[in-house]
Amino acid sequence: MMRDISPLELRSYLETAEPKPLLLDVREPQEYAHCHIESSIHIPMNDIPYRLAELDPAQEIVVICHHGMRSRMVGDYLERQGFSDIVNLRGGIDAWAREVAPDMPRY
Repeated sequence: MMRDISPLELRSYLETAEPKPLLLDVREPQEYAHCHIESSIHIPMNDIPYRLAELDPAQEIVVICHHGMRSRMVGDYLERQGFSDIVNLRGGIDAWAREVAPDMPRY
């Protein structure tokens, strides 16, 4: 079952997790270009069904969007496709910028 993680919890978790979770940013290309978490990969939400083979169903995946709604939808979809370790970034990249990376551009 999908879990939620706050930006501060994710920052701490990324410092110690082994192996590291995959950070999957599902926003649109212009949003990702504006700002993103350094180690994230970008697959826009609408491309997920066509690019599932690029993702490992057994890997922990943290799904990221602007405010946490698209990422929750993608997380639900991934779980229906058999992915077993899905985490939603609560508040999305906007909360990450406010709480973790105040120099990150916001929109």
